[in-house]
Amino acid sequence: MANVRPAAVAGMFYPDDAPTLKQMVRGFLDQATSSGAPPKAIIAPHAGYIYSGPVAASAYHLLESKRDQIKRVVLLGPSHRVPLLGLAASSADTFSTPLGTIPLDQEMIGQLSQLPQVKLMNEAHMMEHSLEVHLPFLQTILNEFVLVPLVVGEASANEVCEVLEQAWGDDSTLIVISSDLSHYHDYETARAMDNQTSEAIEHLDPSKIGYDNACGRIPVSGLLTLARKRGMNVETVDLRNSGDTAGSKDQVVGYGAYVFR
Repeated sequence: MANVRPAAVAGMFYPDDAPTLKQMVRGFLDQATSSGAPPKAIIAPHAGYIYSGPVAASAYHLLESKRDQIKRVVLLGPSHRVPLLGLAASSADTFSTPLGTIPLDQEMIGQLSQLPQVKLMNEAHMMEHSLEVHLPFLQTILNEFVLVPLVVGEASANEVCEVLEQAWGDDSTLIVISSDLSHYHDYETARAMDNQTSEAIEHLDPSKIGYDNACGRIPVSGLLTLARKRGMNVETVDLRNSGDTAGSKDQVVGYGAYVFR
């Protein structure tokens, strides 16, 4: 019998009804105005869809022309619920959402598990939303693909960089880093903080991204470290916060979408 990691936040972060979910994601993608060549890697947010969905779509929209080319997605996001040293892989066969199941690339997961910073830890995945909220976007824009999901705990940028380097692959592999930006500041404070974080990302400088700047700062820092080594360019394609999308401006959460080529 297949070992399935079921959706944990369907009906909370995004609709649990497949037609409604498909229509919502498609709507976000159709409204995205970003342009340019499809990226190798993206950073996109992971909040409830009414808040961050339009921002995430700004990055995912650019990948639609690679619908048939991308066959593997390496997805890293921060751990919100389980204390964790290093990176947690999953032994599941598939991850499920209302849009269907996604097979895991157990061969690549096995290779990465040989690294000392990567361990199998299913409990880190059970209730974690930072990876799950990206799956309906991936299921909407891509055809068949396999998934390498990794929950990131306490780790160095170099440890994450090493994992990404091993999983990098060719143009058929997409790297997705899940991160929101500042949390629960007033609107103007958040905008100033998130602008500084975006500058750090654009300059591939993880040293300027602190604990309060991005909840996924560790996987972000790993990608920036590798992007610098590879001489990549990064572009901010969207930068907003919950005060711009669906919330009040008293306490907002920042969201950025970034593409790496």
